[in-house]
Amino acid sequence: MSDVLAVAEHRRGDLRDVSYELVTAGRELADATGGDLHVAVISGDTEKFADELNREGVDFIHTVSEGEEFNHDVYAQAVEALHAELDPEVLVMANSVNGLDFAPAVANRLDLSLATDAVGFEYDDGLEVTREMYGSKVETTVEVGGDRTAVTIRGAEWPAADGVGDAEVAEFDVDIDTDAGSTVTGFEEVGGGDVDISEADFIVSIGRGIEEEENLDLIRDLVEATDATLSSSRPIVDNGWLPKNRQVGQSGKVVTPDVYLAIGISGAVQHVAGMKGSDTIIAVNTDPNAPIFDIADYGVVGDLFEVVPELIEEFE
Repeated sequence: MSDVLAVAEHRRGDLRDVSYELVTAGRELADATGGDLHVAVISGDTEKFADELNREGVDFIHTVSEGEEFNHDVYAQAVEALHAELDPEVLVMANSVNGLDFAPAVANRLDLSLATDAVGFEYDDGLEVTREMYGSKVETTVEVGGDRTAVTIRGAEWPAADGVGDAEVAEFDVDIDTDAGSTVTGFEEVGGGDVDISEADFIVSIGRGIEEEENLDLIRDLVEATDATLSSSRPIVDNGWLPKNRQVGQSGKVVTPDVYLAIGISGAVQHVAGMKGSDTIIAVNTDPNAPIFDIADYGVVGDLFEVVPELIEEFE
């Protein structure tokens, strides 16, 4: 078969943004292979998730109603059974904590060639995956061998699928061995999780340009005035000025807000990797040659200690 199977992801009752990006990536592959796009929804409120994923480009949605949250054994068994039933050309999963938990196990059991952390791909009688190396400074292409392949995609690299689809939705019956080895007993946020910046619509993010921890009060005033969410680049977290869960970038979180206001951030590739999918990027920096301006939709070359108070006054 030349079909593509994408596995959606959810957490605590909500689909993750990457699920809609998986639809876009999966449709792109299905167009190249000449097959249908199948989407799997495993555990949780599968009826609701299936309805939300029924977007343009999806041909079939398969639901597996077993458990509430992610469970390695449930996902691995369900995906393995679906793959055996559908025999897709390519299996697509998220390059997330959950995706990287079960993807290698499934690939091993099904003897699939697996490429992880894809930021792009092409298909022409075989899968060729684009990946980044050396702190996102270099792009490489990898030919994924084998008749049947699997790939995990990086979040925020594909646009979210939209529109209303007319996919065929059906429950997929699979005999899950609940005694396979692991049991989910609860869900706990780790790392000072007072807020999930990946869910924010408007983010104010700060970098080295803030100079001193005491100057955070000025930024917090702006955050309050704009009803935004505060985040930062890695140096701020390394200095202990903000907790790890506020860090955006390759070693932090990937965010895709409607508006990303970068204040005093130069725009190193490691940081850009975590926020380049934002709808609108606004940068404030004293250096007109700062890399952040290369991706910004709007830029202000100026001293943040002059610009930010004016912004606060404008929004109050």
